[in-house]
Amino acid sequence: MITHPEKVLFPEDGITKGDLAAYYEAIAPVMLPHLRGRPLTMERYPAGIGNAGFWQKDVSRGFPAWLKRVKVSKKGGSLHHAVVTDLRSLLWVANQNTITHHVWTSRVPKLTYPDVCVFDLDPSKDDLKALRTAALDLRDLLEELGLASWIKTTGSKGFHIVVPLDGRTPISTAARFANIVGALFVSRAPDRLTQEFSKADRGDRIYVDTGRNGYSATFAAAYTVRARRGAPVSAPCTWQEVERGDVHARSFTLRNMSERIDAVGDLWADLRRRGRSLSKPMDRLRCLVP
Repeated sequence: MITHPEKVLFPEDGITKGDLAAYYEAIAPVMLPHLRGRPLTMERYPAGIGNAGFWQKDVSRGFPAWLKRVKVSKKGGSLHHAVVTDLRSLLWVANQNTITHHVWTSRVPKLTYPDVCVFDLDPSKDDLKALRTAALDLRDLLEELGLASWIKTTGSKGFHIVVPLDGRTPISTAARFANIVGALFVSRAPDRLTQEFSKADRGDRIYVDTGRNGYSATFAAAYTVRARRGAPVSAPCTWQEVERGDVHARSFTLRNMSERIDAVGDLWADLRRRGRSLSKPMDRLRCLVP
């Protein structure tokens, strides 16, 4: 099923397309539950990460009839996203030289009702202590609002902090909640945190990105590989590991994830069963925001 498995996708590491597909085949049992039902944007590198890649959303033409897809509206029309449902579709996506899976916060058929709320901490410089402090402070703020949170490395520079939702909150409400939480969080430490979209305006501060929660917005899926040297993986970790400073954004890679899973399993296995309503947290948030 995998064509040209010898193609080198990570030239500095000697990692081939076959290696990437083998990783996704091995990780499928823990990865698929986090992918199923979510519209997928494929980050593809036909000539490897040393060359320009591209992001592909639409799979309307030239794709196998058996591949599940979902039609979604966009400005001026519509498009069809692929939806990974099983090992066959996961490997088919890998065969398209897809390194990173970017997914929606919602699932088919309730695309306007997300089941996660995502906060992306994106540091402007390498400062693990500052990043760790920000992640723990955001966890504590969410706890003030009555919400438990889970964390994963991004495989790039920071952390994703995720709150599981019960699937009954409209996506507009979830997006508004995330934005208000982000603003409150930044207001408590404006010298360390920012919501400035422009990198030039961030200085050395950590960017608190809440823009992953709107309709059609995406985030890097759990266990996906990132198109970076070393083939880092966006992988769940524990708050205890973060507190101890045992993990950083690129701690986990294509080459060490099997050992990691053997040791800890899927740390997000019960995430979907822990979904909460945002009604009471929104009420508490109104009391905290001037």
